[in-house]
Amino acid sequence: MATQSIFDFDAASIAGQPANFSAQRGKVMLVVNTASACGFTPQFAGLEKLWQDYGPQGLVVIGFPSNEFGAQDPGSNDEIATFCQLNYGVSFPMMAKTKVNGADAHPLWQWLKGQAPGILGTQGIKWNFTKFLVGRDGQVIKRYAPNDAPDALRQDIEKALAA
Repeated sequence: MATQSIFDFDAASIAGQPANFSAQRGKVMLVVNTASACGFTPQFAGLEKLWQDYGPQGLVVIGFPSNEFGAQDPGSNDEIATFCQLNYGVSFPMMAKTKVNGADAHPLWQWLKGQAPGILGTQGIKWNFTKFLVGRDGQVIKRYAPNDAPDALRQDIEKALAA
């Protein structure tokens, strides 16, 4: 059976617990591949602000650390969690370190890339902090580039929350 929505996936949380996306049914999700030592790392603050501002209305920000781009997240899951919390006050859900490209990419990331290809139809994730906005129905609404600041997504998030 072909995967129909994000609700068909699960992952491990950064604490090693199972996280089934079906538990987020009816919510809007912003799925982001993150890194602790990237030029875009300060986006954690903006992502946390989105989570604080829109979480009560049904937005869930979900971070997936990845060490694939310039080895910018080499730490363990515990080290990454501590870094994000201490430096950026991250309280939104973080998953275990994940591969987002290649044959070993997490199935969720394979699906996200297929639903919303990048520029010129490329599917690969180009860098840390690529973002996918997923609607309440579990379908990808839009893909955002690493340099798209979290604050620039507010209009699209509000529209998705109102849908």
